[in-house]
Amino acid sequence: MRFRLPEERPAEPPTGYKIAYPVLSHDGTRAGFTGVSLGGALPYGVVADAACVYGLRHRPPHRRCDCGFHCVHDRAAAEALLCTAEHRAAVLLEVAVLGAYIRFERGFRSARQRVRTATVGPCACGAPAVALADAGWGRPGRRVLAPSCAACVRARTSVSLASFARLAGDGLRVLAAPVVRAGADAFAGSLGVPELTALGVPELTAEAALLQARLDWFQTQLARLGEPGAGGGEQ
Repeated sequence: MRFRLPEERPAEPPTGYKIAYPVLSHDGTRAGFTGVSLGGALPYGVVADAACVYGLRHRPPHRRCDCGFHCVHDRAAAEALLCTAEHRAAVLLEVAVLGAYIRFERGFRSARQRVRTATVGPCACGAPAVALADAGWGRPGRRVLAPSCAACVRARTSVSLASFARLAGDGLRVLAAPVVRAGADAFAGSLGVPELTALGVPELTAEAALLQARLDWFQTQLARLGEPGAGGGEQ
């Protein structure tokens, strides 16, 4: 007797949560994500079909394999993964579970997914992120990016959160997670103005902060070049 899992036919795609690293193509024209564990060798876009990481010729998710897009039911469970040292620079994804899937106690393993929202955590210095900057490592043809504040971007390859969403396409929303200071009632970095996401104010503010940070860095470099003895004078 062959055991068969019960079939589900939901009216709407189930929602899942996972963490991943944002990536940017080497030419800076495409953005996407790469997994933090088993699927790390196979970067994916906002809408993607799963492939077997072992190269086996079966359709994911196969019942006797680990292939397929993994996600959990509970947002808090995915957020908890960001506490580990190796995953601090990852981002939180909210995904729509598409195609065939296998439901587990804690989540899904699916044949297809759409990333709806990517929530970017704070910069390594603790300040709210306004950009995603080169993390110093990557996959063939893709740079892995990490959250960065305006002051820490410097001259690294980077894109603002709005630019990353635009390059990724397919309606992706990229949000900066609010940074809560211990004992503070308000979010750090708050501008004291109401949310005007529909008008693009947060995106414009982030773009302006990123541009100002780059200008400050270049001005510092120019000032150093103008100092006596800088740039290698006559011996």
